[in-house]
Amino acid sequence: MLDRLRLARTEGVGPVTYRRLLAQFGNAADAIAALPDLARAGGRADAPKIPSLKEAARERDRLAKLGAHLLFIGEPAYPGLMALLPDPPPVLAVLGSLAALNGRAVGLVGARNASANGMKMAESLAADLAAQNLVVVSGMARGIDAAAHTGALHVGVTVAAVAGGLDQPYPPEHADLQARIAERGAVITEAPLGTAPQSRHFPRRNRIIAGLSLGLVVVEAALRSGSLITARLAQEANRELFAVPGSPLDPRCRGSNDLIRQGAHLTESADDVLANLPDDPRALGLARSPLFARDAGQGFAHEPGVWDGPPEPELDLGPVQTKLLALLSASPTDIDELIRRCGFPTQAVMAALMQLELALRVEYLPGNRVVRIG
Repeated sequence: MLDRLRLARTEGVGPVTYRRLLAQFGNAADAIAALPDLARAGGRADAPKIPSLKEAARERDRLAKLGAHLLFIGEPAYPGLMALLPDPPPVLAVLGSLAALNGRAVGLVGARNASANGMKMAESLAADLAAQNLVVVSGMARGIDAAAHTGALHVGVTVAAVAGGLDQPYPPEHADLQARIAERGAVITEAPLGTAPQSRHFPRRNRIIAGLSLGLVVVEAALRSGSLITARLAQEANRELFAVPGSPLDPRCRGSNDLIRQGAHLTESADDVLANLPDDPRALGLARSPLFARDAGQGFAHEPGVWDGPPEPELDLGPVQTKLLALLSASPTDIDELIRRCGFPTQAVMAALMQLELALRVEYLPGNRVVRIG
């Protein structure tokens, strides 16, 4: 467990690279040993910062003192829907019930500066959905998120996905809310203890909300908002999308109204959600195939044509890296589009991207995207 934690916390190792390293080397210890050479191959002069066994044990023990658990992808309790994402978190820190992470769940998100009517609607919807034995998932932010958690807590179970460490409640005034959620459901994060939430952490938090949920309800969202990021991630994961209509005169409702215009289910009550919520996107064939699916025997499987292990030793990845860096920019690029434009075999492209990420020259983003950094 400690080696897997060390690998997940290593500088430059994101969710996609974590799984590729395990698939290539078979275990975390061998993957860690190979990291310096892989980073140098990507153009990095020094070795990545890898936590020591002592540091990993310290994080595990501090979480245990909080009453929290570490949950790794591939373990039986890891959320099955989350594993369908192209970039599921390698490790989750969970405060509360592990069982809550695998219940039938609906995400409910919206504006932080929500109206009184918006918060009333969110609280009522959440209570009605929780009364039907659905887990209500949200992000513990001010406004709609807090109303959703509060409504669910009246009658059932709720899960909060947070952007920072479990010891850093955010916003601070929601510390009591976080404690109550942990008692009745669960609080989860992929961030290490001590991580103060920053703007770059919230898209990753948003994909956890989308990943846990069979469907996502948006209540009040501006045209450029984090709630619409969550909606996009849910749509890309082929989860059902719902939106509560609002006044066209209220800028807080323009994004959610636009979702309805684009095909989201118009939602006025919990019945609208229940009538359109699938039992399981995997059973219905809605969810996209993951890069690596959970496998009871080996821990990981792979989708043919996406990753078939390391490239042949004689293959020079230098030209592949050069082409990738030329194609990439500060704007996120879809990996499938990148592969199509690059002109090299998929296997070589994925291997080169892994080296470039370890060299801190590219970064994977939620939604199967990559961006050039530095």
